[in-house]
Amino acid sequence: MRSTAPPARGQRAWQVFGAAGLAATVVYVLDLSPAVNAACFLIIGLGAAVACFAGPRRFQAEPRAAWPFMALTGLCFVAGVVLRPTVTAEPLLADAMIVPGYVLLGVFFAILLRARGSIKRHAVLDGLIVGVAGAIASALLLAFPAAAIEGRPAIESVLAGLYPAFDVVLLALGINLTFTARTWPVSLSLLVSCIALLIAGDVAYSIIGTYGFTYVSPVFDTPFLLTFTLLGVAALHPSVVELGHADRHPVQAWSWRRMLLLVPAVAAPFVLLVTSGGSFTARVVIGAGGAAIVALLLLRAISAVQAQVEAQLHSEFQAMHDPLTGLPNRRSIAAAVEALVTTTPAQGPARVWVTFLDLDGFKWVNDSWGHDAGDQLVIEVAARLRVALPAGTALARVGGDEFVVAYVGEEQGALRLVDGMQGCFSSPLPVRDTEVVISASIGLAHAPGGGDPAMTTEALLRDADTAMYRSKSEGPGRATIFDTSMHDRVRERIELESALRVALNEGQLHVVYQPIVRLETGRPHGAEALVRWNHPQRGAIPPMTFIPVAEESGMIGTLGTWVRNEALHQLAEWRADGTVDGDFYMSINVSPKQLAEPNLPLIVSAELLRYGVPSSAVALEMTESVMVDGGGVAAKVLFELRELGLRLLVDDFGTGFSALGYLRRFPVTGVKVDRSFVSGLGDGGEDEEIVRAVVAMSRALGLSIVAEGVETRIQRDALAAVGVTQGQGWLWGPGVTPGDFALHWAADRHVPGPAPLTAGNS
Repeated sequence: MRSTAPPARGQRAWQVFGAAGLAATVVYVLDLSPAVNAACFLIIGLGAAVACFAGPRRFQAEPRAAWPFMALTGLCFVAGVVLRPTVTAEPLLADAMIVPGYVLLGVFFAILLRARGSIKRHAVLDGLIVGVAGAIASALLLAFPAAAIEGRPAIESVLAGLYPAFDVVLLALGINLTFTARTWPVSLSLLVSCIALLIAGDVAYSIIGTYGFTYVSPVFDTPFLLTFTLLGVAALHPSVVELGHADRHPVQAWSWRRMLLLVPAVAAPFVLLVTSGGSFTARVVIGAGGAAIVALLLLRAISAVQAQVEAQLHSEFQAMHDPLTGLPNRRSIAAAVEALVTTTPAQGPARVWVTFLDLDGFKWVNDSWGHDAGDQLVIEVAARLRVALPAGTALARVGGDEFVVAYVGEEQGALRLVDGMQGCFSSPLPVRDTEVVISASIGLAHAPGGGDPAMTTEALLRDADTAMYRSKSEGPGRATIFDTSMHDRVRERIELESALRVALNEGQLHVVYQPIVRLETGRPHGAEALVRWNHPQRGAIPPMTFIPVAEESGMIGTLGTWVRNEALHQLAEWRADGTVDGDFYMSINVSPKQLAEPNLPLIVSAELLRYGVPSSAVALEMTESVMVDGGGVAAKVLFELRELGLRLLVDDFGTGFSALGYLRRFPVTGVKVDRSFVSGLGDGGEDEEIVRAVVAMSRALGLSIVAEGVETRIQRDALAAVGVTQGQGWLWGPGVTPGDFALHWAADRHVPGPAPLTAGNS
């Protein structure tokens, strides 16, 4: 595994090298002897080359391919500088070493700039502007005077004029490098300083070159020694890992730093025309350079305008399109539907159809494989829908897993369109390294053209959404056409949600308790806490009506906590007054959303302490879907609840997935056989075989078994015959108030046969 913290030795190495470089520079300037000077230069130059090989590799710095070129550059420059004072008769030997070094240095900076993503049009143009200005100045002030010296070989004059050109290229590369940074790590600052020192040293030699000299004093080599020192420190410093990552300014960043570079560059031709523009050659160079700068400025202005236009177009595209799939978004599809409403005749068979599609099982994919897998699934669905829909059909993504299609035509055509959309899910969809099979719930709404386009569009999108939810409530993979009666159901759903909030706040809810008995004795072994709602005007509202509303509206957590506290408080009272014995347990329903709350075990533990109820006296009932859809959070919560000592029961067992693997993987302690299998017992049907199989499986896993919905003695006897030990149902009575439960089911009493109580459904 790659470590992000560099070792201590790596942190000290750059300090040691920097100190050694400064010391060697001082000794070199003292000019004690040619041998000492050569040794100083070799030590620092070769050390810098070794640092360029070893430092970036030690820290795994990118780009790896660049640093060997810099190391070779250092070797070339060392050889040239060491040779120059010793071969004054043949100065070209030193140049033969140095010139390739400039080429290698250019390759290094090109690779580095490419890795930093800085080959940007505006940055290149700005660098060229400065470079052209530098080229004019170096040509007039350095290259031409050096080339004009008489009495030396032409090749020396050419080289004397070539070094300023190298510096101009180096200057342009350095300018581009500075444009890639908002923040300056140490290694980047040192590299820029190396460029500045190298140019300073070359300028110094170019100046003496205008007088015909190739070497004067060790002082002129000081910038090169400092360059090697800073280069070695940059390669050994831990911040070398940051050189491969740019932090660019935006295109229009006309900062004062950039202006300090560009303004002198633009002014350079005019200044040089006054100071050095006497000869015809000088005027030609200044004129050509000035024209080039003007052309580059025009290109820069055009580039800025183009970049602004591209940014504006990109912004407009993003405002109207989904960033994940590239499809139009809700705003865009609303505009498309509005246009269709406007152009479709009010009279005629053609109508505007809006189809709302929602993926079934998308949450399961997200919870099982993560949001990246969910994104991949959405992208694949979008691609299939594009292929399935006729060309020109408006398609948009309007939510996490929701798509909208707009179409103009008759009902038959709209239904064919739906068939094509559903066909997109006939084959598995790839997700990560596997394939999943999902379906889609679809809702359709239609309206004639004409009228108020904005209002019609809003109504179509709303009604199609309503129809989609109706499809989803009827089961996965269904399609429903909106009708006006759905408005009444939606209004009823909203009113019921509002009334439920009032009920929670004003105490309209209460808890009843249905006994769970031992079949062999008929005595109570536990009770299930069941919530009931008596509305002041509507009367009793069945749990099957308001529990789904609580789930969808997010109130299930509040409702579940209230029921749990009521049940625990009642259990504590019954245990205290002897109504129930120590083996009696309270069974409380818990929803999948509650089990997705990581703090639920802590909350339940605190409640048990508050009421003084042992965890072994409490069972939590959950549906099979918790085990199927339960991601990491739900599984962790279940294990923590079991560690507290609570019983965990699977409610309505047999109606869902009923897989043995789920029961083995999760810490459940028992199952409750669904009433649909109990109702057929005694008729000689297959229900008895199903119950027998559930009993055998549960016994093999050491699970307790409770049969729900027991209504007759025949069912009770059949259950006992196959090995079921506990039962719950109207044979022993419905859910009753705490007082009635204590009256009829106290631990020291036994009421044989069905109890004569009539309090609500179980």
